Amino acid sequence: MLSKLRFRPTLWPTLFSVPVFIAMVGLCIWQVQRLHWKENLIAERETRVAAEPVALPAVGVNPASLEYRRVRLEGSFLHDKELYLGARSLNGNPGYHVLTPFAPADGGLVLVDRGWVPIERKAPERRPEGQLTGAQTVEGIVRVPPGKAWMQPDNEPGKNMWFYVDLPAMAAASDADIRRDLYVDAGPAENPGKYPVGGQTRIEIPNDHLQYAITWGLLAVALAVIYVLYHLKLERERKP
Repeated sequence: MLSKLRFRPTLWPTLFSVPVFIAMVGLCIWQVQRLHWKENLIAERETRVAAEPVALPAVGVNPASLEYRRVRLEGSFLHDKELYLGARSLNGNPGYHVLTPFAPADGGLVLVDRGWVPIERKAPERRPEGQLTGAQTVEGIVRVPPGKAWMQPDNEPGKNMWFYVDLPAMAAASDADIRRDLYVDAGPAENPGKYPVGGQTRIEIPNDHLQYAITWGLLAVALAVIYVLYHLKLERERKP
């Protein structure tokens, strides 16, 4: 008697396993593609942030083409029109971002996110040293409002409480004709009295796609191994 392993696929396990295997391989490939896209995006951001500052782009220029590019502004702040972006933390401490209209010397208004203040320093009178007056030079980073995230609460313009940047609504609430296409994150230069704390732009973005690709690839391999082992049958044959 001879014993041989034979591979004999059956119908229902095959109908289940093949589409699932193809889907897992597809997800693995998609995550690899996402990995390359994310790496290019991070490299582009780092290159723009490292470049020398330029003048603020004119209205009509596609702001997305200059997002995360450093700019230099010369003009003055309109502190009486401050806006407060809530639910912002620094080193685990809750607080706000102070957004202030800025009047460049060449005209117009642009909103500047001056940075973070703790809850107890939200009121301007609690941080008078940082309320810079007269001509100022601000270096910052161009930002395009990302819009409302799905878990963010609605803004409350009547209470000057904002959870995401909405430039048209902010312009109406502050009665300031600020640009609607972009705003500027102030750089890390320290303000008198420390607050607001600038340099709050987050350049880093999560990049877990390699881990996801490996996970889907291993699951596909595991399914293939289980499928093959399940259908291997030990059969005995008589010698002729």
